Amino acid sequence: MTVRPTLRWPDRRLRIPAAPVEAITDEIRAIWDDMIDTMEAMPGVGLAAPQIGVMLRLAVVDGSTERGRAVRLANPEILHASVELREHEEASPNLPGVSAVIRRPRAVTVRYMNEAGEMVERDFVGIEATSVQHQIDHLQGRMYFDRLSKVKRDMLLRKAKKING
Repeated sequence: MTVRPTLRWPDRRLRIPAAPVEAITDEIRAIWDDMIDTMEAMPGVGLAAPQIGVMLRLAVVDGSTERGRAVRLANPEILHASVELREHEEASPNLPGVSAVIRRPRAVTVRYMNEAGEMVERDFVGIEATSVQHQIDHLQGRMYFDRLSKVKRDMLLRKAKKING
């Protein structure tokens, strides 16, 4: 298990949709293990494979307070999203030093392939719902700041450029 470096914005790989996972193999399980180590080191509540330069539809989410309960997702897709929205301050290790309040559905039902290679559906609520939606955005080549107005997005990117050089 390894903490992997994260790509830095504006690395073009952060804008490329990730490829579907065909099967859960030992290699996929090892990538998930590294992703969990990387997420814990940040610390964060989720990580998508493209954030570490692995262009596969893989994500991990752990919104538990005690940690160590990461959900491993391959090819996640949102089947249903609640009408009720939730605001949460989001950030990304790919663009350190900045964050923004994003409104997303409070709860989502997600279908994904689990570590046993089975297709499952699970409801995510609160911080885990926010995180799984944030990770699915990454898998589609989107960043959280894409959900901001142009003015707010430009301000955030200017601030990030000042902080990160």
